[in-house]
Amino acid sequence: MRVDAVLAVALDDQNLVRALEILVVALVWLFFLRIIRAVWVEVRPPRREGVAPVTRGGQGAALDGSRERGRRRYRLRVVEPPERRGETLELPDEVTLGRAPGCGIRLEDPYTSSLHARISRRDQTLWIEDLGSTNGTWVNAVRVTGPTKLGRGDLVQVGGTVFEVQR
Repeated sequence: MRVDAVLAVALDDQNLVRALEILVVALVWLFFLRIIRAVWVEVRPPRREGVAPVTRGGQGAALDGSRERGRRRYRLRVVEPPERRGETLELPDEVTLGRAPGCGIRLEDPYTSSLHARISRRDQTLWIEDLGSTNGTWVNAVRVTGPTKLGRGDLVQVGGTVFEVQR
């Protein structure tokens, strides 16, 4: 009878070890699935909503031709997503980009924060700054960490939307 009791305890220990092994393997799989999901979110194409036009009246009204003579007119041309490619947005002296209704350039993109970035003009130079967004603002594939100067041809990424700076 003593041998049966020892075998029963040994079998219980083996079952416990087997259960722990299965649990560890399941946790490793969940970890890898989370990594794959995070990578997929970063590289998948954005949804169809894309970019809404610049609002007029508020921030967009600053670029009427009579007051802006002699100043360079900057524009953003949509490069991505493909549904919006080629759309051009005139830039006022200062404009915010994001999902919030009050933004001058409203982006319907799940990877864009409500108040994502600000583009402003100082001394005939265009600057962009991130406003604490979750996914960051990128200029020519470099993450913006402070006010960053923009030039003609620069690529600006806000969420899943990519713009090209034009004059």
